Amino acid sequence: MIPAQVNVEIDQKQVKQIIEQELQKQIHQNLLFVDINKLSEITCMSIRYLEDEILCDPRVRIHERRKSRKRWWLYEPTIKAIVDITDEW
Repeated sequence: MIPAQVNVEIDQKQVKQIIEQELQKQIHQNLLFVDINKLSEITCMSIRYLEDEILCDPRVRIHERRKSRKRWWLYEPTIKAIVDITDEW
């Protein structure tokens, strides 16, 4: 009988990347509001592009909240509206 031998190699960078991605998914699921910087990060669109093409759309504007000069958007309906807008392209 030949003894079995198993070698497992773990890529630490890959494991770290997978954990960070899963954490980001969990964080995004629990967001209530997002600002323009977070929208830019989530969508991989520049702030200027969001301002010019997305945030001016009435489907997104209805989810905007303001206090002084600061603006936030309700997370879930805004993301859904952005998906709807980009599906029309």
